[in-house]
Amino acid sequence: MVARPEQAPTAPADDVPALLDHGRTLCTPVLREAVARLAAPMDAVSAYHFGWTDAQGNPTNADSGKAVRPALALLSARAAGAPASVGVPGGVAVELVHNFSLLHDDLMDRDETRRHRATVWTVFGPAQAILVGDAMFALANEILLEAPGHGTTTAVDAGRAVHRVTVATRKLIDGQAQDLSFEHRDRVGVEECLEMEGNKTGALLAVSASIGAVLAGMDDKGADALERYGYHLGLAFQAVDDLLGIWGDTEVTGKPNFGDLRARKKSLPVCAALAEDNKASRRLAELLADPEGRGDEDEEQLAVRAALIEEAGGRAWTAEEARRQHKTALAALDEVAMPSSVRAQFAALAEFVVVRER
Repeated sequence: MVARPEQAPTAPADDVPALLDHGRTLCTPVLREAVARLAAPMDAVSAYHFGWTDAQGNPTNADSGKAVRPALALLSARAAGAPASVGVPGGVAVELVHNFSLLHDDLMDRDETRRHRATVWTVFGPAQAILVGDAMFALANEILLEAPGHGTTTAVDAGRAVHRVTVATRKLIDGQAQDLSFEHRDRVGVEECLEMEGNKTGALLAVSASIGAVLAGMDDKGADALERYGYHLGLAFQAVDDLLGIWGDTEVTGKPNFGDLRARKKSLPVCAALAEDNKASRRLAELLADPEGRGDEDEEQLAVRAALIEEAGGRAWTAEEARRQHKTALAALDEVAMPSSVRAQFAALAEFVVVRER
């Protein structure tokens, strides 16, 4: 059974880095204890993936991600009037599910780098990436079901939390399946793309924004409103991610230049550009439909496609969509009675999502 850490000082409402650090401070020790349960070598592979060690097992201070999901889980506990520590099992669970998806996605997408380091499947092999990902998903439910052993969470509320995480995970997998299928199509509609991204990214951020509140006993009406905040925040997050996947600075993002274009992903900028009826849109459609050199495009060819997407209007549309989803997310907060300081932190996190550079 994993012990829950003591409450850490809460970050000021407008200090997002401190808010994210607060989430790490409370959740990382519990996450480390949970991962230590895994049989060798899965424990060591997990430690490498999280950035705690290098490939030889030596401690490192590598980037372990933004930790937005754990921060949301802790905030949602406070939205229900409970200490942030009540949301720790939820924060750990969503982080485990998120990283389960990253391990599998990197393998399926054949991505060789993440967070400026070689991905697990390239270092330890595809089998370990699959096994460790599966183990993380199982561990997430295990941690939630143990929550009643620590203070105020009831067995009923722990079960509610497991149900929400399980549903979100199924939707996440649905989204990945949709994403993979889109790569083999020349054209995908904007609504189809939004549905896929709502599953792949929105569902897990939705449950992240509600799980702490559920563990604290909030009713379904309030938890559903928090999920709507998280869902639309997820769509805003993914819209920004799609922009970075084409135009992001690889030195900042840790991902290869034009990575999404090289993988022929039908991300929002691509789908929005193809939906337009202009010269750049039509030329882009021709290039994407051309079987010659599929998957072997060089940097110059990919740069041409990025320029066509921007010229067709895909980049501007996606940036505006991120702002629309951000506004919708904030509106959902009005449906939940919560301390003004907590509301301000939810709003600050939402703002951080739409102005980030990685």
